[in-house]
Amino acid sequence: MSNLNAIPRVVISHSPTVLETMPNLSSILNRNLYVKRDDCTGLAGGGNKTRKLEYLVAAALATNADTLLTIGGIQSNHARQTAAAAAKFGLSCELVLEDVKGTPKIDYHQNGNILLDKVLGAKIHCVSDDVNSNEYALELVKRLKQEGRKPYLIPVGGSSEIGSLGYVQCAQEIVSQIKQQALVLDHIVLATGSAGTQAGLLAGLILAGIDIPVMGICVSRPAAEQVALVTVLLEKTLILLGLDKKLAKGKVFANGDYYGEGYGIPTNETIEAITLSAQHEGVILDPVYTGKGMAGLIDLCRQGVFHEDSNILFIHTGGSQGLFAYQEIFNHS
Repeated sequence: MSNLNAIPRVVISHSPTVLETMPNLSSILNRNLYVKRDDCTGLAGGGNKTRKLEYLVAAALATNADTLLTIGGIQSNHARQTAAAAAKFGLSCELVLEDVKGTPKIDYHQNGNILLDKVLGAKIHCVSDDVNSNEYALELVKRLKQEGRKPYLIPVGGSSEIGSLGYVQCAQEIVSQIKQQALVLDHIVLATGSAGTQAGLLAGLILAGIDIPVMGICVSRPAAEQVALVTVLLEKTLILLGLDKKLAKGKVFANGDYYGEGYGIPTNETIEAITLSAQHEGVILDPVYTGKGMAGLIDLCRQGVFHEDSNILFIHTGGSQGLFAYQEIFNHS
């Protein structure tokens, strides 16, 4: 019996998010494409981290925390949503934001997510890319405690077994929606980075007894490394749910062909995917996660890896706010 309902959760997200068709891209790629609109979860513009924060904020409140502290890149969607969650629950927020080599710089440090972080009232600690942001955050926790504060440290991307429970919930929504729509899915595709979304989604499908292959398109590391990262977190999430961690075996798939030079650095294929989705579906993707995820989906269709007439669900994990920090990449596209 699953422990999910016994685990504390606050309600933040606008859910269930819709699961809808992408008819024009379907026609272009000769596949049946669907999208789960988790860019529409509602918190300061939405995104996948909102679901994770429902469990992470509940855990923080259970410790009587007065401050949420987390880590990310300068344009972290997770940081933005954490800052918004802190504001919503009357908590302070401290963000340790790391510069990312190779990213565009004209707007990167003052627009997009970091602008919203400031508007939301977070205290921002910018660190250079040669500083270990995890060590910096741990030192910051110590300093805050010495000041009499009660910080709660949330890992990068909210990707702990607690945070992953948000995507166990999402999997339950998907199972319900495909039953309502009489839809049989052949593949689920998503961008995979800090691992919590993919691990949680897989745990939720396992919990539901539904076997749909989930392909994670890597945004920052090779496939073998990503598979290992997701597998460890999936096992921890299964244990938290009261399930056997051996159920994770053979469930984690990742493709590392589309992340380019690294995290936050768009490829030409990313730009094409963003443009195609915008101009044919009115769906706005981002340069860090969903643009790379969709680039992978498009190429796997073109290569025939996903067969004609396959039913493919793309998880839109949000992030369009980051586009405003990357506008220079579209100047010549």
